[in-house]
Amino acid sequence: MAQDDPAAAADPVPPLSDQRETLVRRCTALLDGLPEAILVIGTERRVLYANPAARDLFGPHAEGSQAVALLRHPDEVAALERGFARLRDGTEPAEPVEVQKVIAQASTESVFRMLVQPLDPASGITGLIVSLRDVSHVAEAEQQRRDFVANVSHELRSPLTVLAGFIETLQGPAREDPGARENFLGIMARETRRMTGLVNDLLSLSKVESVERMRPRTRVHLTEVLRATLAALRPQIEDAGIAVRFDDLDNAPEIPGDRDQLVQVFRNLIENAVKYGGNGGRIDIAVTRCEVLSGVAGPAMKVTVTDYGEGIDPIHLPRLTERFYRVDTDRSRQKGGTGLGLAIVKHIVNRHRGRLTIRSARGEGCTFAVFLPCE
Repeated sequence: MAQDDPAAAADPVPPLSDQRETLVRRCTALLDGLPEAILVIGTERRVLYANPAARDLFGPHAEGSQAVALLRHPDEVAALERGFARLRDGTEPAEPVEVQKVIAQASTESVFRMLVQPLDPASGITGLIVSLRDVSHVAEAEQQRRDFVANVSHELRSPLTVLAGFIETLQGPAREDPGARENFLGIMARETRRMTGLVNDLLSLSKVESVERMRPRTRVHLTEVLRATLAALRPQIEDAGIAVRFDDLDNAPEIPGDRDQLVQVFRNLIENAVKYGGNGGRIDIAVTRCEVLSGVAGPAMKVTVTDYGEGIDPIHLPRLTERFYRVDTDRSRQKGGTGLGLAIVKHIVNRHRGRLTIRSARGEGCTFAVFLPCE
């Protein structure tokens, strides 16, 4: 008896055209799921395919449009032409052509990394595939780095210039003038303290940013943190002639927190209240419990630091936690401010998964509120 042929029993192999159609469907489904905008452009410069991300970027009628209607900048058009040239002559390696694309939106600009790649002829499609990846965050980070370097350089240049000038004067005309020497040495000491404070704040900011994604696990008591902070600042508060009222919360629970960093938060806030709101004569500090906080599961502790000084124009409030942002630059420098205190506060509060709010108006003082989750 003849044995059955295994090949005859197996499922028939689909025709090549069916396999190619299945592959196209699968590739389309894959491209549809990509977060990058993808365009396939035929030799007639018309868009044959646009995935959902590309339709969100260029509009629902991207497919069928002329490529130059979507990619209009001369650099983008030139990149397409280089891609088609490589497609035609086949003499250059089929590597992608890269160009940067900027798209203006309502309130900002988005920067995209655009790659133009000739399609492999074996795919059965003659044309180009264009991908656009949003790299706005990279461009923004680079701009922030440049701004940061420029700000630090500016902050250090001023005191260094002052020190260099006074040293030169003390070595020359004021060498034998005790009064001028005493005056200059006092100014030099003040500028040196300002530079030391700036360097310390830069180191603190760097340290805080390096652990910002690691939430503290040890538990601390806010009352103890606040009392220790007030004790450390007592000489400064007394010298300014300011009355401090501290309203504590009975039976306040311990919260997850880094004690040293929380001391730094409240030291910065209370020091700011003394320096810039001290003309109001008093500061109120209160601890309360907040049962509901947006984005936080469970209750939170709220600490407010309120002064009764001249206040801040609301137009400045959204930018107060930016590095080196000052409402009054000269006044801040005279009081020894580095422009980094509230930036440090913001990053520490973020590390604790909390919130920082600022409320102020001209002539009404300032209230800084820190919300810290209980769990």
